[in-house]
Amino acid sequence: MKIKHSKPQIAEADMTPMIDMTFQLIAFFMIVTNFEQTQADERIKLPTDRLARPPLQARENEVVLNIGFERNADGTKKDPNAYVYYGGQPIPVLQYGPRLKREFEISKRMYGEEKARDITVVIRADSDTPTGLVQELIKMGQEAEFTKFALKAKSGTGEPGEE
Repeated sequence: MKIKHSKPQIAEADMTPMIDMTFQLIAFFMIVTNFEQTQADERIKLPTDRLARPPLQARENEVVLNIGFERNADGTKKDPNAYVYYGGQPIPVLQYGPRLKREFEISKRMYGEEKARDITVVIRADSDTPTGLVQELIKMGQEAEFTKFALKAKSGTGEPGEE
């Protein structure tokens, strides 16, 4: 009797379920990700206020400005000057006017003049930022023809030391 010798078969795993599971995880994380915080900058320590609350209706178009300080790892200020963080680049607050004008011109071209005036400028200012600088930034925004402004703060009692 003749015995046939066959080469051993190499078992290959079916990757289809793995690919399906990967796409399901991607879809899940896209749904549960909070996209509102994508424009937040971790260097900004927002003030706490008991009256702070999210807007009742989400804004359709907004320009988010993060104002803060260069800080050391322990949270102390490296530089006493406040900066607007634009694309990771710190720009002194009082020099930000031309960028606001450019932002309004771009918005006007994209949406038309009427919709560009409806854009809200959201200011996320560090709790140590002097009020006068925030007012100057609002004034520069008005000179750039923006008309709506909002300030961000964390909800809480406003008591010092509360997180």
